[in-house]
Amino acid sequence: MNHPSQQPFGSQPPGGGPQPWQPQGPPVYQGAPGPHGQYPPGPYHQQPGTPPPTGRGGSGALGWIIGCSAGALLLAVAAVVVVVVVLNTGGGSGEAGSGTRPEAAQGAEEPGDIPGVRTFEVPSYNHVEGTVDYPQHPPVGGDHNSAWLNCGIYTEQILAENAVHSLEHGAVWITHDPGLDAGQVAALHALYSPGDYIIISPAPDLPAPVVLSAWGKQLTVDDAEDGRVVDFLREYVQGPQTPEPGAACSGGVGAPSG
Repeated sequence: MNHPSQQPFGSQPPGGGPQPWQPQGPPVYQGAPGPHGQYPPGPYHQQPGTPPPTGRGGSGALGWIIGCSAGALLLAVAAVVVVVVVLNTGGGSGEAGSGTRPEAAQGAEEPGDIPGVRTFEVPSYNHVEGTVDYPQHPPVGGDHNSAWLNCGIYTEQILAENAVHSLEHGAVWITHDPGLDAGQVAALHALYSPGDYIIISPAPDLPAPVVLSAWGKQLTVDDAEDGRVVDFLREYVQGPQTPEPGAACSGGVGAPSG
């Protein structure tokens, strides 16, 4: 639902011109969203075990020794097959094939996208109550609270369930390490002007000092002034991946400081 009171993306904020990442001219995000082009989760490939050869020992002591050796070989091969199956189905530990972060949660890079941006499948986006166990941190979409978060600058951690609703409306959520250098934080805050579809907030346990999240898209950077930050905002603030372009990013919940 469109809200006429919401300042359109790319318009000139009070007291200053548009940000460097904003397009010069009329808004470009109106209309139906384009194709998502998201990668579905890839299948897990399990290598079938090859049954060990069975041998037949002769009679006497030599036959007994050969029989014992064949039995030991059979047990060893069976153990190897079990290990291979466990690892290939994600039951082992470590980053590759980890059961805690399956392949679908890791996303994939799309040809032609901004270097480092990963695309994720978002299969469900219902209004729910309570907390949501998102497969990504920070989340890039999914089920969310019925109240969206007001866009702006936050100095305290915010609820992901409200922020994800704002992502659905076309916002980009910039999260940063709570201990990030003050100059880096100031550089991030400078990206926002009143009316922009941007949320900036600290968040613990991030995979990088700065993480930018849009619906189905995410970029991690080590430096707030990395050029890809501006590229990400230009591409994904009210971008073609937005499920509800033009829906409000104000009049919801939350009290941003800027």
